[in-house]
Amino acid sequence: MRVSLRWLRELVAVDLEVATLADRLTMAGFEVEEIEDRRTWAQGVVVGHILACEPHPNAQKLRVCQVDVGQGEPRTIVCGAPNAAAGLYVPVALPGAYLAKIDLKIRPTKLRGVKSEGMICSLAELGLAKESEGIHTFADGVTVGEDVRPLLGLDDVILHLTSTANRADALSMVGIAREVAALTGAPLMLPTPKAIAPQKSRAKAPVQLAIADSQACPAYCGTLITNVQIAPSPAWLQQRLEAAGLRAINNVVDITNYILLKWGQPLHAFDWDRLQGVAAQTPVSVGVRFAKAGETLKTLDGEQRLLSADNLLITAGDVPVALAGVMGGEETEVYEGTQNVFLEAALFASPVIRRSARAQGLRTEASARYERGVNPAELEAATAEAIALLTEVAQGTVTYTTLVDQRPPLERTLTLRLEQVHRLLGAVVADEAESDELAYLDSQTVEELLSRLGFHLSRQETLENDFVVWSVTVPPYRFRDIEREVDLIEEIARLYGYDRFEETLPAQAEVGGLPLELSLLRELRAAFRGAGLTELMHYSWVKGGQPNQVTVVNPLVAEFSSLRTDLITGLVQAFRYNQEQGNPPLNGFEIGRVFGQDEEGLWESDRLGGIIGGDPWQGKWVRRSQQPQPLTWYEAKGILESVLQRFGLQVEYQSDRQDERLHPGRTAVLCLNGERLGIFGQLHPQYAATLELPAAVYVFELDLEVLLTCLAERYRQITFQPFSTYPASDRDLAFFAPVELTVAELSRTIWKAAGGRNSLLESVEVFDEYRGSGVPAGQRSLAFRLRYRASDRTLTEAEVNELHQRIRDSLVEKYAVTLRS
Repeated sequence: MRVSLRWLRELVAVDLEVATLADRLTMAGFEVEEIEDRRTWAQGVVVGHILACEPHPNAQKLRVCQVDVGQGEPRTIVCGAPNAAAGLYVPVALPGAYLAKIDLKIRPTKLRGVKSEGMICSLAELGLAKESEGIHTFADGVTVGEDVRPLLGLDDVILHLTSTANRADALSMVGIAREVAALTGAPLMLPTPKAIAPQKSRAKAPVQLAIADSQACPAYCGTLITNVQIAPSPAWLQQRLEAAGLRAINNVVDITNYILLKWGQPLHAFDWDRLQGVAAQTPVSVGVRFAKAGETLKTLDGEQRLLSADNLLITAGDVPVALAGVMGGEETEVYEGTQNVFLEAALFASPVIRRSARAQGLRTEASARYERGVNPAELEAATAEAIALLTEVAQGTVTYTTLVDQRPPLERTLTLRLEQVHRLLGAVVADEAESDELAYLDSQTVEELLSRLGFHLSRQETLENDFVVWSVTVPPYRFRDIEREVDLIEEIARLYGYDRFEETLPAQAEVGGLPLELSLLRELRAAFRGAGLTELMHYSWVKGGQPNQVTVVNPLVAEFSSLRTDLITGLVQAFRYNQEQGNPPLNGFEIGRVFGQDEEGLWESDRLGGIIGGDPWQGKWVRRSQQPQPLTWYEAKGILESVLQRFGLQVEYQSDRQDERLHPGRTAVLCLNGERLGIFGQLHPQYAATLELPAAVYVFELDLEVLLTCLAERYRQITFQPFSTYPASDRDLAFFAPVELTVAELSRTIWKAAGGRNSLLESVEVFDEYRGSGVPAGQRSLAFRLRYRASDRTLTEAEVNELHQRIRDSLVEKYAVTLRS
């Protein structure tokens, strides 16, 4: 926001130097990005009176002027402006003047043989316009020789100020004046607009308001002002708009912009006669509603806009005439022939205006303020001042005023504890003369600081150590951003000065470190990368239409309006995309969150997913064939197991056929300590063919919470176990077993028969499977290698044979397998 220092000093009696004021504002959270000192733009420029203007003897387009600058004899000045003429009062840059905006030092010179002692200036040369057709002229009544800067608004300094998004009140001169008054202690001199009592027509009311959604528009005030005189605004009004970066249009529109800058309350003026023509009814029904599909509106910028359901409209007779809170319509705009004006002053909900402006890709001064939040308590004050200016500057007559008001009460009371102020802010910087003891803010300072900002404090009680507890009433203009006790404490620190608190470290420092869960996540990532998988990352947004999906009301992209329910879909799409780009098959993993809903409501879960489809040996010498070899199910499973075994996790596999995307005979559910961990399997050939993927592509998805819980428990129980220095004894066990009997079940029985993981049995490994000739129908031949070892001695043949026979008997008894050896 551009803040005029001259205007600011009319609202608050501050006499600080510009640099000091800018520093105070910056330290208080209002960054001053630039100081535009306009006083330097026209130093040495005075009012001159052209006494005579003759053609130049040696140049057709130049004129020789005799100019009185109030210094005795007239000066001869050569001028090339086409509008130079005798009798005009003009700005004259005297020799020695420096025109900063065009970087020109004025010196006496000769132009085509004629001496010139100065320069008659245009507004462009003084920095007030980009281009000028001729020199600037003043109206009669100015004094020859006086400084032109007060006449042109160049006796001013502009602060380019940026406020944080939560400070909606800082987008107005009144809001900045309140802040400056609080920072400096200077008295606030806010105007008290004289409210004009509406003169209601004796006949039927000319306007009826129809607010369709009171939450979108809690208050709407409409005022009919007749017999206005459209004309250029007074110089003071034009200068204030120009200083704020807005161009002057006409007195009616300029007044609405002036109120917006001063109070932060957007207004809009409709041409009443045009509004009646659009409505085609009496009385005119002015409404506020959301747009319907297919409606259009031509806005003031000349764009024909297709409206959506997100756009809030102002209507006349249910015909759209303005984008509420964003921009008016061209059909009802105020123009040179306007005689009657309908003035709108309204409050609109911030989210509604934000969505409406975004839907049209349009952001205006009005929408910027509505998006942050307009002060609801000052609607009447801003409207009253606007009406007063319209009657004074545009000679209008107030004919009728109507108001629909459903504003909620703006009452908020917070509890503030001095003890909490000390705890959060710490000690203040003490004077050198004071003792070495730490000093803290006292209750009187706290009360003074918050009172300057407009808060009302009343003491509730005083605890031990003089810790006061206050009840603090929040003023309406800070209602949006002051919600908690900590917000009040932030205001105290900001106003007192962040640089005035001690830079103290915590009394007791703790050794830093990552939480166990984050450390384990890092180790998991490193393990999968070590296994040859690349970490992937996808958006959580997916296309809708799937069961149990969570649909987002306001998605970033309309096409992707739902949240993913698994990681496998995204991994498969990434594999496909890489293949289409000509890249090698992808081996990757992803850690992310999935979402869903069921009978109990919405849920979310962290998952670890992966996809394996590339030949890990491609391009290596270890294979005789240079052609990529597809991975087998066991090779892909081995990659996953290698990671899990690195953490000492023993996972069981159970056949599963629930996921239609996976091969029914090559899919397994993974169980860890009796709890479901996830799923591993090969993509179904039909599913892979549909996506034009290779047949040998394997995916897995694990429940990260289950995995981390198990890892954390194991992490806490890890103890060092030395390697046995005694030799092992291997035994092979071969038998016929039913096909439906899984290796996991057999392995579990073997371990149980041996006495568990702490028995003499060290490992169980399948090394052969055969189906075919010589094997009974419905069965398969399996061969296990069992390794026995003790940590304290060399096992005897009898010990090994006894334990091995117990395992054989257990398998025969439980599964009726046929032993082959």
